[in-house]
Amino acid sequence: MSTAILTGQPVPGSSLEGDLRSLGFDVRVATGTGDAEALLAAVPAGQRVAIVDARFVGHLHALRLGLTDPRFPAAAVPGAVTAQPAARPALTRALARENSATAGGAAVVTDNLAERITAALDADGIPVHRPELGTLVAAVPTDPQSRNEARQAVAAVDDEAVRLRSAVKARDGFFTTHFISPYSRYIARWCARRGLTPNQVTTASLVTALIAAAAAATGTRGGFVAAGVLLILSFVLDCTDGQLARYSLQYSTLGAWLDATFDRVKEYAYYAGLALGAARGGDDVWALALGAMVLQTCRHVVDFAFNEANHDATANTSPTAALSDRLDSVGWTVWVRRMIVLPIGERWALIAVLTAAATPRVTFVVLLIGCAFAATYTTAGRVLRSVTRKARRTDRAARALADLADSGPLAELLTRVARRVSLRAPACTALVGGAVVVLAASLAGYGSWWPVLGAVFYVLQSPLALALARPLKGPLDWLVPPLFRAAEYGTVLVLAAKSGVNGVLPAAFGLVAAVAYHHYDTVYRIRGDAGAPPHWLVRAIGGHEGRTLLVTVLAATLTAAQFKVALTALAGYVALVVLVESIRFWVAAHKGGAPAVHDEGEPA
Repeated sequence: MSTAILTGQPVPGSSLEGDLRSLGFDVRVATGTGDAEALLAAVPAGQRVAIVDARFVGHLHALRLGLTDPRFPAAAVPGAVTAQPAARPALTRALARENSATAGGAAVVTDNLAERITAALDADGIPVHRPELGTLVAAVPTDPQSRNEARQAVAAVDDEAVRLRSAVKARDGFFTTHFISPYSRYIARWCARRGLTPNQVTTASLVTALIAAAAAATGTRGGFVAAGVLLILSFVLDCTDGQLARYSLQYSTLGAWLDATFDRVKEYAYYAGLALGAARGGDDVWALALGAMVLQTCRHVVDFAFNEANHDATANTSPTAALSDRLDSVGWTVWVRRMIVLPIGERWALIAVLTAAATPRVTFVVLLIGCAFAATYTTAGRVLRSVTRKARRTDRAARALADLADSGPLAELLTRVARRVSLRAPACTALVGGAVVVLAASLAGYGSWWPVLGAVFYVLQSPLALALARPLKGPLDWLVPPLFRAAEYGTVLVLAAKSGVNGVLPAAFGLVAAVAYHHYDTVYRIRGDAGAPPHWLVRAIGGHEGRTLLVTVLAATLTAAQFKVALTALAGYVALVVLVESIRFWVAAHKGGAPAVHDEGEPA
């Protein structure tokens, strides 16, 4: 339960108390600052408190945005300020100072106490979130004329229509904007009015996608058509859960993790279903399915690493970024550029249509071509931005890139040597090391020791690529994590394809999926300011260099049939360890009251 303390002169006929109660507040009325301080002290420390001027006139949704968003410890709109438990001490201090300034608060408050407290919080360095209200009204009129004008302004704007519009992402892909959001927002409102939570809708989207994967796995034309339809339905629900969160401000740390994680589980489970369906029809496309997963994961790591390296950097404006801004000023180029990067909406629509109308092989080939083009386009643009922008990157960014690298115990053993070497191009070192091991696996036959030698070289260069002699603050250092991902996943893919035995590629698919989950989990922890996964976890699953070396040794020493069993066991081990720790961490963070977050993730 939350508490709202009304201060100031009551206004006859005002609906403010009812509005606050509809938002879940227990409303109490203070006759002065002293009374307000006493009421604040009586509220349990674990509750949210809002101080609202009784003369407030505005839209209900303006109050909702200002007083109920769980992501911010303190927030305010004109005439109202709120504090969650983390900011309660600062609110108490500010109110105590106001009480002292009014000689004990004996007099009725005649000016805007909420505004004075907001200013005091600002002066104390407390971040106070002020939501963008747009056409919504939030005001504290001081005379009857201005009050009438404010009420007329409220009547002129339909805040429910504004609420529905703001439930949709500000930046979405063409397919989502024009074919999903026009009606999914109404589904979100329907869910909100029936008490459904975003996590429940997220789970429904996952279940629908898994059923789609099972339909694809039947290998029949009817199954493929049903799979395509169900995949689109899953995507509609995927859009709905985020819109429901924005519509009802139901943000949570657990919800952000579930939404982001389930997106990957849905897509990669669908790849597996398509591959199983193709196998039933006599066509082995597991290599294409694994290739699609590798390419898509590496694309995401490029996104994550670039954003982490630059989100708090200070620099001049890149000419490439300026050109991008100019292109965005031309309406049609915005949609073209959003479509060619093949975001999740366009990608899932493409997969669904091709599944229903073509074969799994055609689906994967077209998907690989589209994703490869999108990856080339986005990565090239980011490289150009990086080399033309003289950025000063922070220690936090360097630490995030090192955590994303996922280096294990073998790299740690070599750090003493690496610290004596100062490299100016860590990305080039990572590129060379990754290329050597993947090429060795590609050019040698199955059972050869050449991939092992390539992996040894890769292990030796891994700590050098991390540039442990200096932080990863160079213009292209953000490429190190995705290059490591490409090397590890690519080695597994090539060696599994070289084995020539049925079942090895599905086992490799499972291994890469388990490792990719760990890498996504690392990203979401960093994005949620929770830090990287515990060190013991990274050591327990070997780090990228340890796993790469192990897989090459297994391929060199085992028969293809034994290699399949070994990959399956390794995939099961990694999945078990990573999932147990990941679920434990996120559930504990949720129950422990971790700050709510809302990660918009990949543009839909």
